[in-house]
Amino acid sequence: MNFKVKDHYFKKAKKDNYLARSVYKLEEIDKKYKVFKKGDRVVDLGYHPGSWMQYTSKAIGESGKAIGIDIRPLNKTLLTLKNVKIFEKDIFDVQVPKDLEEDDYFDVLISDMAPNTTGIKSVDQDRSLNLVEKVFEILPIFLKKDGNFVIKVFDSNAAQQYLKSKRNLFKEFHHLKPKSTRTVSKEFFVIGIGYKVEE
Repeated sequence: MNFKVKDHYFKKAKKDNYLARSVYKLEEIDKKYKVFKKGDRVVDLGYHPGSWMQYTSKAIGESGKAIGIDIRPLNKTLLTLKNVKIFEKDIFDVQVPKDLEEDDYFDVLISDMAPNTTGIKSVDQDRSLNLVEKVFEILPIFLKKDGNFVIKVFDSNAAQQYLKSKRNLFKEFHHLKPKSTRTVSKEFFVIGIGYKVEE
């Protein structure tokens, strides 16, 4: 069954001209929770290979803007998209929006980042949670009040406990394992709608 899922979404991505099958995870999340709207300004942390940027570019339309950051070399395929700008830098080096040539905070922050995996479940879970914690720490640098948020998490008891402590940051806080996720995968996504900025 796993291979059928992989083959279906892998082939579908090729056919639809997307850079990776993970695009269908974001598509399902967006359809269910209305993460994006036309004209939104979006930042994608760890955008590589870029299928989420491709989807976002369409979802926000010409009046929107999508910024991608990744430590890997720029994926030049994305440079053909007029409302997309990409940076080769560490997301944790960004201190203010101006570091991304922007004057204001973003309407949406998305992240499909995963740590370099070892195959050792407990190590990979810890590394994933560490990454998730770091992204939550820098949310105030990127996300504006009432903004939306999507992040990938490797499931574990520690991750569940940590996420419970962050529920109050958003008006709505959801967990979803998209249909295109491989059955054996322990990943799921957290969707925050309506960021509450401390006044």
